[in-house]
Amino acid sequence: MIKIKSVKEQYEIRDACLKERLEIILPKVMNDNDVDMWISASKEYNEDPLFHAITPACYPTARRISMFVFVKDGEKIHRFSLCMPSEELAPYYESYWTDFNNEDQMACLNRLCNEFDPKNIAVNVSDNFSFSDGLTQGLYEMLTNKMDTKYVERIVRNDLLAIKLMELRTPMELQLHPEVMKVAFSIIEEAFSKNSIVPGVTTCEDLQWLMMQRVKDLGLDYWFEPTVDLQRAGLDNPRYFGVIEKGDLLHCDFGIRYLNICTDTQRLAYIAKDDEDEIPQDLLEGMRINDRFQDIVASKMADGKSGNDVLMDSLNQAKEEGIEAVLYSHPCNIYGHGPGTTIGLWNNQNRIPVKGDILMSYDTTYALELNTKATVFGQDYYFYTEETIAFTKDGLIYLYPGRENIYFIK
Repeated sequence: MIKIKSVKEQYEIRDACLKERLEIILPKVMNDNDVDMWISASKEYNEDPLFHAITPACYPTARRISMFVFVKDGEKIHRFSLCMPSEELAPYYESYWTDFNNEDQMACLNRLCNEFDPKNIAVNVSDNFSFSDGLTQGLYEMLTNKMDTKYVERIVRNDLLAIKLMELRTPMELQLHPEVMKVAFSIIEEAFSKNSIVPGVTTCEDLQWLMMQRVKDLGLDYWFEPTVDLQRAGLDNPRYFGVIEKGDLLHCDFGIRYLNICTDTQRLAYIAKDDEDEIPQDLLEGMRINDRFQDIVASKMADGKSGNDVLMDSLNQAKEEGIEAVLYSHPCNIYGHGPGTTIGLWNNQNRIPVKGDILMSYDTTYALELNTKATVFGQDYYFYTEETIAFTKDGLIYLYPGRENIYFIK
């Protein structure tokens, strides 16, 4: 079994990434969006999605009401904690609410506003994005009822603050992604092996349970239950669940969370018939077509380009090359279906208003998710694939090798 870092090591790494996020990405996001003050508040066990991106590993839940305030002061970004005293937060936040026996939390916030007199105050309220909509109704009413009126009038919404703070990857996170992928693939490759599959006996569900158990055995978690399905000559269902037989094309969809990083991968495997020593040519040709569409999508990605434009440019190029394709890629970062631009939906291959209009940024990671159709064994087969990738100034990086391969199980 692959070795997982100790809990102590994991916490140290996550906290080092937090330090980078607050020192490198936070100032960029606030400056890019021209925000003077940004408030993130959470109730215990009902945390803002942003909470887990701005707090250390040993601070897993809000405590009563945890309130963090970021303030632009010239070239400096202040990070204030208006929380109950916490040794865990001290390395990352300046404690502003210190006399909590004689001053309530909202009076402290008003004092902070009076000190810096921000021209605008952003809160996480959004009509369109869950990642930017983490302020509960109760907390919003608390703010608007108890803040000085002049500051209530300066409250603004800005979807991109939370989205970009979580979407952009820190230098350390970009280095860690391949290690996280290696853990995920150790489980995929165990499931897609002759040690795990007995044709005529093993079911798709058996492999799903195996994958879930292996994740738990490692002390980790999956962010969605894995899916294993198959296609078979003579069946017209492209997503069949049942007993695995020789000649089947298996497909899995699998994602884990490790070091506060998510993976999302789909791979294929072929169960050899008795007289077969290699993957049939029809399947290899279908995979070649799929690889070509992956290359097309990768070539259409660009810094400052919307997900909608990537979608339409990719589909148009595929059509010109005679490829029947469906594209539904998404950011994959602190969350599996993470903050960032939407590049198509599996059930909607048109421009996606608002969510697809967000612009791509370098130093982000995506699940390059898509499918293509090809004729295999005289019928339509669908090649469902998904690769976790990094989009950087140095180009697009596939975070685990073998995207062009189908596992061969003999």
